[in-house]
Amino acid sequence: MQDGIARRWTSADGLSLFARDYAGGEGPARLPVICIHGLTRNSRDFEIVAPRIASLGRRVLAIDVRGRGGSDRDPEPMRYNPAVYAGDVIALMAQAGLARAIFVGTSMGGLIAMTLAALRPDLIGGTVLNDVGPEVGQAGLARIGGYVGGPFSAADWAEAADYCRRTNGEALPHLSDDQWLSMARRTFRAGADGRLTPDYDPAISQVFRTAPTAAPATAAPDLWPLFAALSAGRPTLVVRGAKSDILETATVERMQAMAPHMGRVEVAGVGHAPLLEEPEAEAGIDAFLNDAP
Repeated sequence: MQDGIARRWTSADGLSLFARDYAGGEGPARLPVICIHGLTRNSRDFEIVAPRIASLGRRVLAIDVRGRGGSDRDPEPMRYNPAVYAGDVIALMAQAGLARAIFVGTSMGGLIAMTLAALRPDLIGGTVLNDVGPEVGQAGLARIGGYVGGPFSAADWAEAADYCRRTNGEALPHLSDDQWLSMARRTFRAGADGRLTPDYDPAISQVFRTAPTAAPATAAPDLWPLFAALSAGRPTLVVRGAKSDILETATVERMQAMAPHMGRVEVAGVGHAPLLEEPEAEAGIDAFLNDAP
C-alpha cells in the first residue's frame, strides 16, 4: 500500500492546513474521496483505509482538521467548530480543483460533512458516516468530555499505548498489543523534550465544553435538516459500532426512515468508533464505493 503525498492548503483566515494525498489506482475515472477524522484524531487514522480505497481506483485526500496533526493550531479557539471546519474543506476543494467528492467522516468528520451539505451541497457526491448522526448520545459526550483537552504526556510509546487502551479499550476490546501501539503512533506526537503528547491543540476542548451538543439534549441544535440535506438524492452509508454510545440505534432507525436508500453496516463488538478496518466495514464501504459515482 502507498504512503500518500503530503499536501498543504490555506484556509480563508490564513492557516496552513495539511492533507495526505493518495493517487487512485487504475480503472474508470471516479469521484475522489475526502476522509475526515474525529475530534481528537488526525489523518493518520486513515493510514490503512485511505490507500485501500485508492487501490479501488479513487484519489483519496485524508485531511488534518485545523488544530490537529500537521495543520496549524488556531490562535482563536472559538473557531474550532464545524462551520469553520467545513469552510476549510471548501477551500481545499477549490485549491485542489475538485468540483465534487465522496466524503468519509468519522464522528466529528461526519458532522463536518453534514455542515458542508448545508453550505455547499453541490460539493457532495455521497457520504459514509462513521458512527455519527444528527443526534449524539449524551453518555458518549460525557465520556469524551472526561478526557478531551486534559493534560497528559507519556515517556515512551508503551505508556502512550497504555493511555490509548485506557480511553478506548471498552470500545475496541479486540485490539492486540501491536494494534494499541499503532494507535498510539497515530494519536501522539513527540515534543522537543522527547515526551509524547496527544497530537491536537488542547484548546479544542473550549468549544467542545461550551457547544450546544455538550449541553442537555433539550438545548441541542436540530441537526436533522443537515442530515436531510446531506442524504437527499445522494448515496449514503452509515457504519455503526454495535456498542456505540454516540450513535444510538433509535437515531439510525430515524435516519433510515428519512433516507430509505441509506445503506447500513453494524460492526459487532465495537463501540465508538469503528476503525473502518474491520471486515464488515471494509465490505460495506467497498460495495458503497462500487455503486457511487
